[in-house]
Amino acid sequence: MKQYWNEVQPIDSFYSVMNGIIHDHDRKVISFLYQPLMGVVCTNLYMTLAYMVEENRLWSEEWNHYHLMGLLDLNLDDIYHARLKLEGMGLLKTFVKEAEGHRIYIYELQPPLSAEQFFTDGMLNIYLYQKLGQTHFLKLKRAFSDMSINKEEYSEVTRSFQDVYTSMSIQALKNFEGQQHSSSDPDMRYIHREKTETIQISADSFNFDLLLSGLTTAMVPRKAFTATVKDTITKLSFLYSINEMDMQKVVLSSMTADDKIDLDELRKAARDWYQMENDDQLPQLVNRKQPVMYRESDGAGVSKESKLIFYLESTSPRQLLIDLSEGAQPAMSDLTAVEEIMLGQQLEPGVINVLIHYVMLKTDMKLSKNYMEKIASHWARKKVKTVKAAMELAKNEHRQYQTWANEKNERTQKRKTPIRTEKLPDWFIMQEQEQPDAQSKTPAVENDKDFEERRRKLEAIQRKYRKDGGEKGGKH
Repeated sequence: MKQYWNEVQPIDSFYSVMNGIIHDHDRKVISFLYQPLMGVVCTNLYMTLAYMVEENRLWSEEWNHYHLMGLLDLNLDDIYHARLKLEGMGLLKTFVKEAEGHRIYIYELQPPLSAEQFFTDGMLNIYLYQKLGQTHFLKLKRAFSDMSINKEEYSEVTRSFQDVYTSMSIQALKNFEGQQHSSSDPDMRYIHREKTETIQISADSFNFDLLLSGLTTAMVPRKAFTATVKDTITKLSFLYSINEMDMQKVVLSSMTADDKIDLDELRKAARDWYQMENDDQLPQLVNRKQPVMYRESDGAGVSKESKLIFYLESTSPRQLLIDLSEGAQPAMSDLTAVEEIMLGQQLEPGVINVLIHYVMLKTDMKLSKNYMEKIASHWARKKVKTVKAAMELAKNEHRQYQTWANEKNERTQKRKTPIRTEKLPDWFIMQEQEQPDAQSKTPAVENDKDFEERRRKLEAIQRKYRKDGGEKGGKH
């Protein structure tokens, strides 16, 4: 059974719900600002769910996913993954309950950020800049802004309410209060505009205790770390891959004379730190490295697996793709696919490295986005955070992953062709090789010169951790 069928099936029904009114301006924000980050399929799904709700209503009629597949002309797998991306973007909340023979979902649409919130978000705006480039980004920014009128030369003559209207009689007030009590219904709520929630990065991804351990109260008073400051630090840490030790310097450089942390200076210091570390380039998800709190190897291990774990933890996905190509820059389509999966599934860079390593060998050195997304969504649900955990899960679920790969091959190959014995990454069989007494369950590898030539690229990076105790891996 396909992976997404464990989550949703065509017979499952759903209601589309509006969490507040979505205006035409919101649709423009989604089309021009969100769509470049999440793709047109996600935009179509969001708009379709919104149009299912009639005007001046909050709930739609009951639909099922088979109807949704027909409306969008998409298969359920595409709809499911588009739903996950909308959830990650903060545009959708999903609720489910079990019914007889099927499930019932509530898809609650969330209003997007305003244009001002988006362009000052400190994370989404930077990803949009990187995606579109400076010229297109500035053009969009101008499209969502206008000149303000200087009102300092004018005098306000606006009348107050009491200047225009008179008070009501006592009898009229009594009649109104009586009707209010008799007609109140606790199950009803007014249609209104809900407050938009910004994208939240989990506080677990940053160790504030470690940050504070290197900052005395004389340097930075603890009261300076307000909820807003902590949220900003967490986002900057995620965006620029700044660990707790480096963040101490960033925080110190943003202190004001009255012992407060200036948020604008904090963002500027983080950006300056990143550009110094990365040759003046703005951040992309594919440039991030495994956060320190999720690393399990320091490069001192003697086993091949330990050295490989250290390499995958200390290397960005972009650098891994460069190493696989022996120094050549990876294709933009590959970088985009990896970045979309990282953003949609919220997987750590080291875990993405394991995924790239595994998928490229399983798909004849091609970076299959659909295959990666299936495995990535499984790892996201399993809350995989470390390189070692990703390796272990790949080993345990190998049979299921092979089924998904075979399904793809069967769709693309209708005629009979010689079947090559499956290839596996070295870390998949490393433990058996290092323990001679263990019984190997790995299939025999057929001699295939063409495939081995492609596999040689993967072996090139493995030589990096075999030589010099894995020291080369730490340079990335």
